[in-house]
Amino acid sequence: MLGKLDAKGRRDARAFADRLTGRRFQPSLFEPVEPAVESVATIRVKDVRLERTRRFGDVYVGLALWHALQFDKLFHRLMPPGREDVPWSLLAAAMVICRLCMPSSELHLAEVLFRQTALDDLLGIPEEKVNDDRLYRGLDALLPHKEAVEKHLRSRLGELFNIDYDLLLYDVTSTYFEGLAKRNPQAKLGYSRDHRPDCKQVCIALVVTREGFPLAYEVFDGNRADTTTVKEIVETIEKRFGAADRIWVMDRGMGSEANLEWLRTSGRRYLIGASKAELRRCEQRIIEEHDWKRIREDVEVKVFPSESGAETYVLCRSETRREKDKAIFERFATRLKDRLDSLQRRLQKAKSPVDRDRVNQQIGRMLSRHSRAAKKFKVSVRESKAHASGLELKVQENVGWSKWVEQASGCYLLRSNVAGWSEQELWQTYIQLTQAEAAFRTQKSDLDMRPIWHQREDRVQAHIFVCFLAFVLWKTLEQWQVHANLGNSPRTILDELSGVQSADVILPTIDGRQLRLRCVVRPGAAQAHLLDRLGIELPKRLRIPEGVQEATV
Repeated sequence: MLGKLDAKGRRDARAFADRLTGRRFQPSLFEPVEPAVESVATIRVKDVRLERTRRFGDVYVGLALWHALQFDKLFHRLMPPGREDVPWSLLAAAMVICRLCMPSSELHLAEVLFRQTALDDLLGIPEEKVNDDRLYRGLDALLPHKEAVEKHLRSRLGELFNIDYDLLLYDVTSTYFEGLAKRNPQAKLGYSRDHRPDCKQVCIALVVTREGFPLAYEVFDGNRADTTTVKEIVETIEKRFGAADRIWVMDRGMGSEANLEWLRTSGRRYLIGASKAELRRCEQRIIEEHDWKRIREDVEVKVFPSESGAETYVLCRSETRREKDKAIFERFATRLKDRLDSLQRRLQKAKSPVDRDRVNQQIGRMLSRHSRAAKKFKVSVRESKAHASGLELKVQENVGWSKWVEQASGCYLLRSNVAGWSEQELWQTYIQLTQAEAAFRTQKSDLDMRPIWHQREDRVQAHIFVCFLAFVLWKTLEQWQVHANLGNSPRTILDELSGVQSADVILPTIDGRQLRLRCVVRPGAAQAHLLDRLGIELPKRLRIPEGVQEATV
């Protein structure tokens, strides 16, 4: 994990860490506090023990990120302390940091996880004050500030990482529910990216920068078609952040003719993946071997204008993608052929007539489940006196379609109205759309956005908001790693530092008293290297609440 850094690299990494954290929170929280006893005491060494061990290193980094993004100041302003026992701003920090370090449900956080961390010391939240009801009410208090937080992030991330918002990547995913979600009108059955068509879901539209930093997101009904979200998202972003001369990069699921016409006529610029139907119309250009230009070892492109001249088409051909496409197609084709052969055998072995409509329904379901290979075969049901079923299947290979699949494997088409860009610039920009896809993968896998257990619409929205904030911390830590030459896997860093614990050292004295010191365990060699690279200095001692001190000294 540790890459080499020369002297300049170490100075740059430390300067970046200082700029990121500002070291604002360390002195006030962790200045050494002497126990309220004389400085010299005789200890019964054999009775010295440790109590109250807690995860410290990972949540401490999470708090550093929280402060680096100035969320402490922001949420204190948005949710000023009132009559509540625990300020909502601190509760928001606890929920987001735990989602980053050890993602789980609010119920599990209240019952188990919070007391396993040092967040009670770091945030000043008494352990007994954290319960599921308070966390749910914390979600309710957090949600109304979504738009203000997004505006704050645009400014703060721009300051920290010199981000330009001239190019935005937009994509949509879905996440599913456990339970019926009857109290959430947005929860509907729809196209599931999680391969759970049996579960209700919501769709999440996410806008990220070219570096993968999230700018904003919206939650839509679970059956909302991707193409219907484009106009709403573009106008929402422009209303919230201004109608700058941006370039929108989107996948082919957004590229309906109506959307492209609206973007063009309204003067907006775009780079969008074209539909498979558009690619099919380029069959002759795919076959022709001239005019291809190699822009990478395994990628060739061919650029040509649209018929109207209003757009530029970029036909791309990837050797790596070609092998993947062929393997996927063959897998679906093999499965479909096996299912059809199985149906044929059942018809041959049947001992009584079989209803023809039921057979056609079965074939329809097979073709639907194997849609990628459905056109490879021409399937028909015809009468037969040779079998008791009275029916037989006729399956023929569609040679023309198979030939087209062979030619088109690894090919995809881009459409753009951006003028003056080279084919390499267009292709590289479109490939950055993987940043949006990576954002979804991180939120679903590393931050456990799915499945959603909440049933109320507002709680679902708040759950997604917490995951969004945790992802912002994740991306900030990722950039911190990159500057420190520590790779780009935040989970590796967090898992390693979770082994750094805090604990109470109990020192029994010969006169019957017990001295309690709340200390941070010294990191191991690997952990110390990580902390040094990140420019993080752990405190040696933590402040013990006065009530605890009085009871144990």
